[in-house]
Amino acid sequence: MTRTKKAAFTTLGCKLNFSETSMIARKVINAGFEKTDFNSKADVYVINTCTVTDNADKKFKQYVKQALKHNPDAMVVAIGCYAQLKPEELAGVNGVDMVLGIEEKFNLPHYLKELSKKPQAEIHSCEVSDSTAFFSAYSSGDRTRSFLKIQDGCDYPCTYCTIPLARGKGRNGTVEQIIANARQIARDGIKEIVITGVNIGTFKDDSNGTTRRFIDLIRALDKVEGIERYRISSIEPNLLTDEIIEFVAGSQKFVPHFHIPLQSGSNTLLKRMKRRYLRELYAEKVTKIKSLMPDAAIGVDVITGFPGETDDLFLETYHFVNELDVAYLHVFTYSERPNTEAILLDGIVPKPVRNKRSKMLRGLSAKKLTAFYQTQLGQIREVLFEKAEKDNQMHGFTDNYVKVSLSYDKNLVNTIQKVRLKEIDQHGNVTVDINRT
Repeated sequence: MTRTKKAAFTTLGCKLNFSETSMIARKVINAGFEKTDFNSKADVYVINTCTVTDNADKKFKQYVKQALKHNPDAMVVAIGCYAQLKPEELAGVNGVDMVLGIEEKFNLPHYLKELSKKPQAEIHSCEVSDSTAFFSAYSSGDRTRSFLKIQDGCDYPCTYCTIPLARGKGRNGTVEQIIANARQIARDGIKEIVITGVNIGTFKDDSNGTTRRFIDLIRALDKVEGIERYRISSIEPNLLTDEIIEFVAGSQKFVPHFHIPLQSGSNTLLKRMKRRYLRELYAEKVTKIKSLMPDAAIGVDVITGFPGETDDLFLETYHFVNELDVAYLHVFTYSERPNTEAILLDGIVPKPVRNKRSKMLRGLSAKKLTAFYQTQLGQIREVLFEKAEKDNQMHGFTDNYVKVSLSYDKNLVNTIQKVRLKEIDQHGNVTVDINRT
């Protein structure tokens, strides 16, 4: 009897990568493989890469070593943004057998017909400019929520960013295609969808003779039966219209949680970054959200150490964010990326200074999150409880993204429960009582 081959997957980077890994894994399973954990012995290991920071590049090499430790004879395949941007570099990493580019990764089963270590890594990749197809994807079975890909690529020329080089021009699926995926997610028993893409606010579907934009898509998604929650992942402030904010405020399914990239609180640096807004617009968006949804959680992306960021300009960002009514920050320490405009700019910030500034902003984020959580104590909110269990505790998130903890109860997994938020525990989560009334 022939043994079923095993395939293991791991993902670096964003929610979009997670949705694509899950979809590619389903294709491999349908081709006759058995999916197994990346920390176990497999016949093939697939690493979905990221290249937003140099740290993600380093992590790739760590995962290759980890795979070969479990099975030195296993085939190792690299896919994702790093694989598209630097295929030769990845192919040169000891133990890598195959590198698949932006479109080739979606045909992974074809490349797994013969599993064997290669004397020299194979590269299968097209030019990013030649990639115009949209490949739909959503995650399923990996988490309590599903990441639903609606859009790919980006036409924004931000000077620090490699994503357009790795994923190409902006493009998206049709409303009908995305609704069909949402219905399948509902049939899979998943209650929450996170809408994801590279630049989701640019969504534009002309497929049926009329132009439908992001607001039209989320209105259609709102009507899908079986999905109880939607979260809008990162959306550019200049694309987050009042119409979208007002729709979310009135929706029973779209939750009061926004993640809005800021990158810098200095207009000088925003212009250097070629962002499409100034800090005044950002502040207006936060004010609009909080006026309609006072309990909304707002997350902020910030980059520290960008070329030209003086002490004074950094403090502009620090004080601006400190005054914003936001819940938390995602802080990125600027790292030089080849083939970006920013790498040619003057005013290089020493790495120790970058790290110090990042630490300051992470400290500010912790204070912001605690302050936000404190405003929620005593409230009754709805929580979707997750599968993970650690130290006999289970976790979940409220609609407005407060992370809660509760003694493990298998009957609560993947259920939405009304809870009373009690107090912040030693881990920074909020303890709860199930509200039985």
